[in-house]
Amino acid sequence: MKRQRKSRNKLLIFTIPLFILALIIGVYYYAIKENSSEKTTQGKEIPIITQPSETKNPGKNTVDSERNSNLEKLVKETFSLSKVGKVPNISFVSGKTEWKEVNQEWGKSEHISETVKGRYEEYVSHHATIGYADQTVNDIRSYDSELQNISLNEIEKTGGQPDAIRYYKDSTVDQMILVYHATASTDVLWVLPVKTEQEPNPKVDHISLFTQIGKKSNQQTQVEKPNQLGNQSISEVISKMSLEDKIGQMILTGISGTTMDANAKKLINQYHVGGIIFYKNNLATPAQTIQLVNQMKAENSSNLPLFLGVDQEGGRVTRLPGGIANFPPNNKIGQVNNPAFSYKVGTLLGHELREFGLNLDFAPVLDITSNPNNPVIGDRSFGNNTEIVSKLGIQTMKGIQSQNVIPTIKHFPGHGDTSVDSHLELPIVNKSLEELKKLELIPFEHAIDDGADVVMVAHILLLQLDNTNPASMSKVVMTDLLRKQLIFKGVIITDDMTMGAITEHFDIGKAAVESVKAGSDIILVGHEYNNVVKIASSLKTAVQNGEISEQRLNESIERIIQLKRKYSINDMNVENPNINEINQSINSLLNNYLH
Repeated sequence: MKRQRKSRNKLLIFTIPLFILALIIGVYYYAIKENSSEKTTQGKEIPIITQPSETKNPGKNTVDSERNSNLEKLVKETFSLSKVGKVPNISFVSGKTEWKEVNQEWGKSEHISETVKGRYEEYVSHHATIGYADQTVNDIRSYDSELQNISLNEIEKTGGQPDAIRYYKDSTVDQMILVYHATASTDVLWVLPVKTEQEPNPKVDHISLFTQIGKKSNQQTQVEKPNQLGNQSISEVISKMSLEDKIGQMILTGISGTTMDANAKKLINQYHVGGIIFYKNNLATPAQTIQLVNQMKAENSSNLPLFLGVDQEGGRVTRLPGGIANFPPNNKIGQVNNPAFSYKVGTLLGHELREFGLNLDFAPVLDITSNPNNPVIGDRSFGNNTEIVSKLGIQTMKGIQSQNVIPTIKHFPGHGDTSVDSHLELPIVNKSLEELKKLELIPFEHAIDDGADVVMVAHILLLQLDNTNPASMSKVVMTDLLRKQLIFKGVIITDDMTMGAITEHFDIGKAAVESVKAGSDIILVGHEYNNVVKIASSLKTAVQNGEISEQRLNESIERIIQLKRKYSINDMNVENPNINEINQSINSLLNNYLH
């Protein structure tokens, strides 16, 4: 035991000094390190370490601001150049530059494609495609990378809401096309992907500057006609019109057959009718329709361009030829009850008309189907309550307007509670004004407040308002109710005066005179040349014998001219429509909302 204690003591004697020595050495080295560290940092600022999100980049906001400013300038430049037929960074002028000039400057194109609208030549190296009507540039499409940085919001910030919105979809793209009217004959189109919840502010794919060009043989006419009214005031235009000219503008007539016959020429050049309504029997094929429409326009020698109208409602009331995909009737659209769907239906209805060179659609129907036995309205109505009919009807109206086509709300003051077809007989409605205000009048009132331009008045005898004259001949209905109570300032047009509701009870000439006296602006005469002759003669006699004042005619002519100017109606030629493109758009829309 003693020997073990001695060994342990000896071990401690050696261990303790070693431990103390190690401790001293450690303290010494620590002091040297601290001193060295202090010397290193004396002349150097210690960096402040922050999270990545806190790192300041003072130049970033400046760069973003400069980028936004440049894009805004580019958008403004694009809109400005479009007025003279040009796009940024391309020297060619749409509507003026010839193919040989493009060929001299850019050389041979990489790819050529022929479409129903003309020839397109692709220049990949210039990020552009040039379209031609005959040998003249009429479509400049730019895929410039700078333009592709522009977003939907930036376009609308500078250009405001577009004059029209179109849609195009195929197996590779789903696009929206914002259309802005640069001049009477040129549109600038911004083509972008359709906005989605994931991308509500898409960026430009390309722009297109498209100019409507007439045939070479009509070149002079085509240049002059878009500005037929020039810069004259409406009062100046009216002051230069003869009595016959004024009466003609207040008649919108149908024609016979599928060609421009002698009577059609007389209606346009002798009677100076304000417009033409086409029915299904006038429109055989797209090519024939375009030829007929262009002949009408070319024949018009008046200073005022023609209204060219058609009943294109969708459902069972359609007129356009060529196997165009049809929309469901309005009652089916009412069952979907989606305002966006109704707007897009209206947009495509307007697009169809515009493709065929037409400018006036006798749609939408704002009648409420309150009578299940109604033989004429039925599924043409959006529904049996004021909310659905108002909401969907107005959106369809706005969609048509977006294509620079004039919609017509009909059949005022409401044809939904009739049990007789006014094409055959005169329907009678025994409702008070208060009852009408609670139902039938509501969609019309809302649509008028929302910018309706044309109201069609029905051939209905409303016993408690006027027990002598149908609405289309009634001062109580057209002037007291529509003009004064609903404050409608647009154009009033009658339903077709050749319908049985009128011809079975009235002399058509006298009926037209009573209608104008009561407040209508345009008499619709759907059938028979001789009916137009009789109406024009009756109106002229009524003015000459003082039954109708010329000032009364002037009031209607002013409204008609205002409407033609508002929609930039012109007598320019159009080319064959692209039926496949129309059908793709319609089928795409129906697939999105109905399946």
